[in-house]
Amino acid sequence: MSTKKITLTAGDAEATVLPDNGGRLGSLRLGGVELLRQGDRYGCFPMVPWCGRIRDGRFHDGATVHQMPLNSPPHAIHGFARDGAWATARTAPDEAVLTYDLTDPWPYPGRVTQVFALAPDALTLTLAVETYDSSFPAQLGWHPWFQRELDGTGVQIAFDAAWQEERGADHLPTGNRTAPRPGPWDDCFGMPDGVDVTLTWPGTLELNVTSPEPWAVVYDEQEAAVCVEPQTGPPNGLNTAPRLVTPLEPLEATTTWRWRRL
Repeated sequence: MSTKKITLTAGDAEATVLPDNGGRLGSLRLGGVELLRQGDRYGCFPMVPWCGRIRDGRFHDGATVHQMPLNSPPHAIHGFARDGAWATARTAPDEAVLTYDLTDPWPYPGRVTQVFALAPDALTLTLAVETYDSSFPAQLGWHPWFQRELDGTGVQIAFDAAWQEERGADHLPTGNRTAPRPGPWDDCFGMPDGVDVTLTWPGTLELNVTSPEPWAVVYDEQEAAVCVEPQTGPPNGLNTAPRLVTPLEPLEATTTWRWRRL
């Protein structure tokens, strides 16, 4: 794995961007305290051109069926841009812009742009996918791995959702919606007014994850980390709730993490 990295700073916040490791955020430190689980597979990676699992790795575009590699058998998961090297388009002390060209096995040409903008009290991430050729369905999202404990304090997760996608034995939504249930979760929630989830490490830090998008997967089944994943559609959404990328209209999404010390 390449050690190439971009370091952003704003106040006592420091973010490390790793273009060669899937365009992921490798680190976010506040006053020297690391918020993200460390490791090549962790940090916070972009999910593009789809989020979560695609059932059997197949999605429909009209009458055409496309098969993606089964990187989480029997499904395909989280896109593949997280596995590639991204190009660095621009950097500043508190901002970085990366690009990634969609290639095989994705059947459509397109370009993904990701922007990291750091402030002393917030980080804003933006993703956009555009095409100058055929229109195609796509999804965008982020998969952050937040530390379960900071300074020995365990995290508390709070949010209000309009519904929870019922999860089948294959970890994919069944199409039924239920009232939100207590965790532990590896579940997709509907938030029609926008994603709004608060992580609190009592006495240490409060982190608010927001996005205009109406979907978030919350995952807290792991001992080391918890995940809050804003995205443009639910798992298997290329088949059930696709968003279209056209030459006239790119697909764009954004999320902001805002923090305050307690």
